[in-house]
Amino acid sequence: MRVTPPETLREEVAFVAYHFGWDRETVLSLSHRERRQWCDQISAINDRRNEQAGDADRSGGGIELTNPAGR
Repeated sequence: MRVTPPETLREEVAFVAYHFGWDRETVLSLSHRERRQWCDQISAINDRRNEQAGDADRSGGGIELTNPAGR
């Protein structure tokens, strides 16, 4: 069994917790595979929303959140 590097674990937990409003313990109770799947799903939703918003809306000073597992 491989151990998830601490920095990757923090990024995944922060990403999922931010988007779902879940607490740390809930996100940590997920397997690494399930956390990665949620990161992928959230990213796909963000990508679609960003595409729909267009470049004009994104240039207004907002931030674009990306999947930490997608590096």
